[in-house]
Amino acid sequence: MPATHEVTNQVPPLAGHDVADDPALVAGLERAGAGWAAEELHELGRLAGSERAQEWGRLVNENEPVLRTHDRYGNRIDEVEFHPHWHDLMTVAVSHGLHGTAWQDPREGVHAARAAKFYVWGQVEAGHSCPISMTYAAVPALRANAELAARYEPLLAATVYDFGLREPSTKRGLIAGMSMTEKQGGSDVRANTTTATPNADGSHSLVGHKWFTSAPMSDMFLTLAQAPGGLSCFLLPRVLPDGSRNPIRLQRLKDKLGNRSNASSEIEYDHAVGWLVGEEGRGVRTIIEMVNNTRLDCTLGSASGMRLGAVRAVHHATHRYAFGKALVDQPLMANVLADLVVESEAATTVAMRLAAAGDRRGDAQEQAFRRLGLAVSKYWVCKRAPMHAAEALECFGGNGYVEESGMPRLYREAPLSSIWEGSGNVAALDALRAMGKQPESVAAFFAEVEQAAGGDARLDDAVDRVRKELTDLDGIEYRARRVVEAMALVLQGSLLVRHGHPAVADAFCATRFGGDWGLAFGTLPAGVDTAAIIERAAVR
Repeated sequence: MPATHEVTNQVPPLAGHDVADDPALVAGLERAGAGWAAEELHELGRLAGSERAQEWGRLVNENEPVLRTHDRYGNRIDEVEFHPHWHDLMTVAVSHGLHGTAWQDPREGVHAARAAKFYVWGQVEAGHSCPISMTYAAVPALRANAELAARYEPLLAATVYDFGLREPSTKRGLIAGMSMTEKQGGSDVRANTTTATPNADGSHSLVGHKWFTSAPMSDMFLTLAQAPGGLSCFLLPRVLPDGSRNPIRLQRLKDKLGNRSNASSEIEYDHAVGWLVGEEGRGVRTIIEMVNNTRLDCTLGSASGMRLGAVRAVHHATHRYAFGKALVDQPLMANVLADLVVESEAATTVAMRLAAAGDRRGDAQEQAFRRLGLAVSKYWVCKRAPMHAAEALECFGGNGYVEESGMPRLYREAPLSSIWEGSGNVAALDALRAMGKQPESVAAFFAEVEQAAGGDARLDDAVDRVRKELTDLDGIEYRARRVVEAMALVLQGSLLVRHGHPAVADAFCATRFGGDWGLAFGTLPAGVDTAAIIERAAVR
């Protein structure tokens, strides 16, 4: 072969490592009292870092699900066909309890352990995290109907992935979804027009159209519909107790920017049969329990993507040379990489703190903190992910713009968590709603943040500014994004000052509060220990 085709200065594949070798994640797991899960976490991390698992992720995105509405004879079947490796990804997630298992596990810190595993395994492939997350979140919502919970919760928590359209009680394990969004409403679910008419046997017949239902191959769905007493929550299995198919028609799959491996669909309820979950007319209150848990997973998913982007960028810069030395040793590149790691660790640390609060459901202050802390963090962490992915991609230069690098898939995936479960405005306004309806959440939020008081003067000043911001209610809805951003930053800063690496905490406070920060990543001030920060994302 001519010398012009000699391959040099190319970065080796990032494979064969432990994705759970993540100091911020492991520290968060320990603080949550879930250190007992470390061995399984690292086992999962090694699988996530393997070439085999990474190939699964690539193939399921390049070979997208296909909707089969009818069989060859013209019979309606409403099936979704997946690449075989989709089922491999789901099998690993379910067998490690990333779905509903935590709800039936009495060990301390079990929800934090589940969150850490979700974060690690999500770095292989994000699309299949959607049905896993919805199954996790469905369990507490389903408990609003004790009979349905007794029948289905053990199967939603079972560590067996049992794909196929069969009557739910005959399966070894179940996957659940939720179906709320309609054409005319989006997040305004009270504008839903799907109707639910009572039947003599206590069930309801649902008629209507749902504009966005992810994972339509799930065994059952929680959905909202207008009953005689108002908007209510219902459980709809895809196969009815008598073995017949529930008339839930899959009309088409959505052609999405990212999340390509995950089937998202429009569906029609053609007198589909459902059972009431919770009180009639209290559907939003019933399903909000599910939404709050999926919002946590949006935050975890964004943090997971940021970690993946930071690790990939550091790996590339370590092995790629320009102008006589490795990119990682170039001062400006070191500035960018360190800033990416700082953002990633701030996201990971707050996500794990919120997951830990989920294990303390009997603690009123923890739950008040979780309510507000989750709203502000869902807004901010998910909002930062697309910018983080774009900068991480750019660290590769033109190579990052090529599909083979894996960075375009990360970039396309990044905006989704900011849209799912309430886009940016919805999340910011939800934080205001929490403060208005549950003033104890504000006290709990500041009690958490002020545990770092005196640890960094820049953080202390920022907390004071947030307090003042919250005393001025005039036009606060217009200012909601700015207010919620500031709250998210002081929460992250407090956690990093208390628990983070000193160099990471210093860089965060110097930039996010000190005013010595530009609008782009890579504008850390002089004096930041970039080498120590970058080392925390280096593959060993």
